[in-house]
Amino acid sequence: MRWRRAPFDAVSLAGNADIIPLSALNDFLYCPRRAGLKLIEGLRGTNEHTILGDLAHEHVDTPGYEERAGWELLRALPVFSDTLGLSGKADLVEVRRANFDSQISDSRLQKIGRVIDARPVEYKKGPKRRFDNDEVQLCAQAFCLEEMLGIGIDSGAIFYAQSQRRTEVVFDATLRGRTLQAIASLRALLTGGVLPIAELKPQCAGCFLHEVCLPEAAGRKDPALFEPHSYP
Repeated sequence: MRWRRAPFDAVSLAGNADIIPLSALNDFLYCPRRAGLKLIEGLRGTNEHTILGDLAHEHVDTPGYEERAGWELLRALPVFSDTLGLSGKADLVEVRRANFDSQISDSRLQKIGRVIDARPVEYKKGPKRRFDNDEVQLCAQAFCLEEMLGIGIDSGAIFYAQSQRRTEVVFDATLRGRTLQAIASLRALLTGGVLPIAELKPQCAGCFLHEVCLPEAAGRKDPALFEPHSYP
């Protein structure tokens, strides 16, 4: 496993939490300390899980466009929300338009028609986990798209590369509330700029910052100094 300190101006958001990266919500719900190490301390790391994740995203991380069954597939689409202070990139957004048509303008093909439906799709390397951080990240993407497109978005999907299965995620009131709470909590962490204390959890074993965080050392008492017995 390798880790490095990234350039301060590229990653550190301590004291300046106006814009939160969408991916940071996933880190925060997985482990607040990991989010702090990345965004406050500016640390990055790689291990087998991050490499496999990069491979799973290899296709969708390349910006592109295609059409399937009346849907436009927009890959690596930048998304943002000024209202919530979010910014990031959606792996894939499926878009459907009303009165869909096309025309040539300035030697470029332009799609004409108001967007009436959109679905964000997030790609993950492994199977579905017991945490809801992936669902929250996807819901945050939906918040961005709703603001950008001026429409309501009912659902999205997560594609798990290991099982090659696509799971629908409904953006109901519970998930939306959970997502808004995560945004507020992460912003409070970044504004305060105080790194959460280490805590050993089951997910620590697969964390790419494990060797930096050292959660096994959390809670251990300092060894007592040798004190000689009193002699008569």
